Amino acid sequence: MKKNPTVAIVGATGAVGVEFAGCMERRNFPVGKLVPLASARSVGKTMKFRGSDVPVQELTEKSFEGVDLALFSAGATISRKFAPLAVKAGAVVVDNSSAFRMDRDIPLVIPEINAARIREHKGIIANPNCATITALVPLWPIHKVNRIKRLIIATYQAASGAGAAAMAELLEATRAYLDGKPYQQKVMPHPYAFNLFSHNAAIEPDSGYNGEETKVIAETKKIFEDPEIAVGVTCVRVPVLRAHTEAITLECYEPITEADVRKILSFAPGVKIVDDREKNYFPMPIDASEQDDVLVGRIRKDTSDPTGHSIALLVAADQLLKGAALNAVQIAELV
Repeated sequence: MKKNPTVAIVGATGAVGVEFAGCMERRNFPVGKLVPLASARSVGKTMKFRGSDVPVQELTEKSFEGVDLALFSAGATISRKFAPLAVKAGAVVVDNSSAFRMDRDIPLVIPEINAARIREHKGIIANPNCATITALVPLWPIHKVNRIKRLIIATYQAASGAGAAAMAELLEATRAYLDGKPYQQKVMPHPYAFNLFSHNAAIEPDSGYNGEETKVIAETKKIFEDPEIAVGVTCVRVPVLRAHTEAITLECYEPITEADVRKILSFAPGVKIVDDREKNYFPMPIDASEQDDVLVGRIRKDTSDPTGHSIALLVAADQLLKGAALNAVQIAELV
């Protein structure tokens, strides 16, 4: 990899694409040249980067000539088609979609957990699902000390997880609701303002789990390299613009206390403890938004487990940053 690589952003005009550029600028990523790529309808737009307006180019099969590094966030269909072409042209791809995550030959990486897997890449490195990243960054340090046997997770996922159009719909629907006007949603399957609903990923008819939930389950096993870890998860879409929140109960193989967890997490990379019982102040999406760390609080014994092996937590993280763009840029830095 060149010291100052040519970097392409695929999906440059989307919510995550914009954050790719913002993360690289804030972290002084050594970009020699930036190549924003998007669909034909975005040609004529520009991307702000280091004080300049960089023209957005149409994504084509020849877009990757001279590109050293390509950050993808344009959906699995686009990634399946264009990521191999980027690799063939000589680029290393960090892909934010679900296209390659469960491919056994492609590393699925959270740098705080399994950065060493990056060395095994054959041109493509996969970025995990945002709900997976939010949970696993604080769970991994615990798992290293006292192996986790079982996880029960409930997610409260923001509009940002469904892209810029969903964020805009939430704002528009809220304004309409407050004004007493009718509003017909176009992005989400159900009314979004002052409502919440089961995550809008498709339901698997046999298991009853939706696609978001099965991603969290499968990705946790792959990243932790622990096929025996049991994971139960319910994913819910809530009327929050950005930053996901998750309620997690973990059961370890050995007894574990609140003090154990606080000590472990106080030194954990990418984690910030927000746990003020006196003020009833714990992780919230409003505080996690535009922050790099995963916030962790409500650290307490799970009283439903009399054996003392279980702990309950509340976590929150910016879906567009650590849940997507930041994690990808951290991978790129290591590449």
